Amino acid sequence: MPELPDVTLYVEALTARIVGQPLESVSLKSPFVLRSVTPSLDVLNGKIVRRVDRLGKRIVLGFRDEDSDDELFLVIHLMIAGRLRWRAPKEKLGFGGKMLLASFAFPNGTLFLTEASSTKRASIEVVRGNQALEQLNPGGVEPLRATLEEFGAALRHENHTVKRALTDPHLFSGIGNAYSDEILHAAKLSPLKLTQSMKDEEIARLYDATRATLLVWIDQLRRELAGGFPEKVTAFHVAMAVHGRYKQPCPVCGAPVQRIVYAENECNYCARCQTGGRVLADRSLSRLLKDDWPRELN
Repeated sequence: MPELPDVTLYVEALTARIVGQPLESVSLKSPFVLRSVTPSLDVLNGKIVRRVDRLGKRIVLGFRDEDSDDELFLVIHLMIAGRLRWRAPKEKLGFGGKMLLASFAFPNGTLFLTEASSTKRASIEVVRGNQALEQLNPGGVEPLRATLEEFGAALRHENHTVKRALTDPHLFSGIGNAYSDEILHAAKLSPLKLTQSMKDEEIARLYDATRATLLVWIDQLRRELAGGFPEKVTAFHVAMAVHGRYKQPCPVCGAPVQRIVYAENECNYCARCQTGGRVLADRSLSRLLKDDWPRELN
């Protein structure tokens, strides 16, 4: 799922291309992608995009409604496999039609919403006014704007593992599975440490690591993009320290990266850097291996 750094790049790329441009037409290729009824999607035809923002992991296009004092918002939630693609007029699509969910035509090009999954989860909604928009906000604090006190209060709000807390959109905005792995590695904290057991020094370390990791990756993605449109958004990057690098050497200490697999996700970490050499139990494998489960690095 695109996370805060990825969505930030989408917002910047869209701002440069469509702010000040009228939305000429919308074409829905999948009726299930539209999750709202009122206002109608057609109400946006001819409206000029005034701004593009991020709301958690959602992308928000703001339109001025000349008939009222309210703004109209087109809210795009990419979920796991949804992606945005931009094509100039007459430029070839370069992707399969089965992936296409919707297209948004502007005078200078077309924005396409695609999803490379048979399980269609990506969505768009149209809402009127800031109050309606705010109802779509899960409410997590913005990690790059929060103070240390606000960050710590969100972290200790409930007693969860720090991995779960960081990825809870009701606690923290925009952080998901990939960047939480990188943040915890940078902070040298176990992903399974309980938040209400964390010392003030550990919270301060996590706060600094969160900000630094997100800012570094925003900057790195900007450099890689070099003004282009983000076409190859992925949760796996060669330069990542632990995420998606199971069994590969930790760039800090050289120990093999470990993982915990659960549901549709996995948690990657370095046992030497983050857990004092202790290998955390994988629910399925540890049950299978029982006493043969390795509890320490060799």
